[in-house]
Amino acid sequence: MKVSQRLQSIPMSGIRKMFDLASPSSINLGLGEPDLLPPAKAIDGMTAAAENGLNKYGPTAGIPELRTAVAKRYSMYHPVEASEVMITPSGSSALLEVMMTCVDPGDEILVPSPGFVIYGPQAMLAGGTYKEYRMSGPDFQPDIDDIQSKITPKTRMLVVNNPSNPTGSILDEDTYKALGDIAEDKGITILSDEVYDSFIYEGQHRSYLSKLDNAIVVGGFSKMMAVTGWRLGFLMARGEMMEALIKMQYHLCASPNMPAMYGALAAMPDIEDYLNDARTIFKRRRDLIVSRLKAIEGVDITTPKGAFYAFPSYDADIPSADLAMKLVEAGLICTPGSAFGSYGEGHLRFSYAADETKISRGMDILEETYGKLRK
Repeated sequence: MKVSQRLQSIPMSGIRKMFDLASPSSINLGLGEPDLLPPAKAIDGMTAAAENGLNKYGPTAGIPELRTAVAKRYSMYHPVEASEVMITPSGSSALLEVMMTCVDPGDEILVPSPGFVIYGPQAMLAGGTYKEYRMSGPDFQPDIDDIQSKITPKTRMLVVNNPSNPTGSILDEDTYKALGDIAEDKGITILSDEVYDSFIYEGQHRSYLSKLDNAIVVGGFSKMMAVTGWRLGFLMARGEMMEALIKMQYHLCASPNMPAMYGALAAMPDIEDYLNDARTIFKRRRDLIVSRLKAIEGVDITTPKGAFYAFPSYDADIPSADLAMKLVEAGLICTPGSAFGSYGEGHLRFSYAADETKISRGMDILEETYGKLRK
């Protein structure tokens, strides 16, 4: 049997490679998966839906009640209607649906670097190509000059991730406006991945919901409610674009997970209380890992303002993949910066979605292993 060339051309994720090589006893700071319990109402709502027979196909765009609940919450950034929300089988599939809906063979997509690992491969799966644009400065803002230098008549889409995975950065006001102006002036669609909007510790979230005439916004319940295994996300778009995305989703999955949708719906009225507690926990963990990283000679980090990732740089002359491998051998799983694009080299990504004990032990391993390497 033959595997398609488009799939063969895409390498396996550098994140997964680390997990495959690690021992079961390793400290895992590589996976962006909250270790918190989901809201109790989410579990109760999903269980009740399954027990009451809500296990059949549902509406392709998701149950109307959940679309309404998402619209209500996200209107805190900019007014959005339920008809402008589609529930999806995960945030990752929402991103792929956008690519498959918007990208034709030969189209060029601009993706952040360092940036989440699936943007470029998904553009290729849709038949397009991609170029990396630099996230620059100590707070990893999109480099506007670099973006403008890479726009061609073939440029179809600009991917923005805010807050950022892997850097934890958030868009400042000037950059947010500049990206919007570029997209409007050049007729480029913004694909704004905002799945970490619930986790900002300083500053504010600037959403492209205010730009839905030429933007599509993706979000998700996985991180918001600590239900990564439920595979449930959403996107927000307008008019003909939403109609096209619903058409694409029908061919992808027919409809999202019915019991999970009712679980998310049950949790939405009180989700801010849950998120306030979660942010308190993650901020404490962030402060711990940042303080430990800053204390290691040769390692440097600007305190991330969002998400739950630390992306320190280091001064040793060693590729990040090799350094990550040495850490795996010592019992610590992290992710090499190169997994997130060419501009991620010279960094490592650590997730602080793990508890303080694991973070402390992981930083002990990093300090010892890196100290020996520098000597």
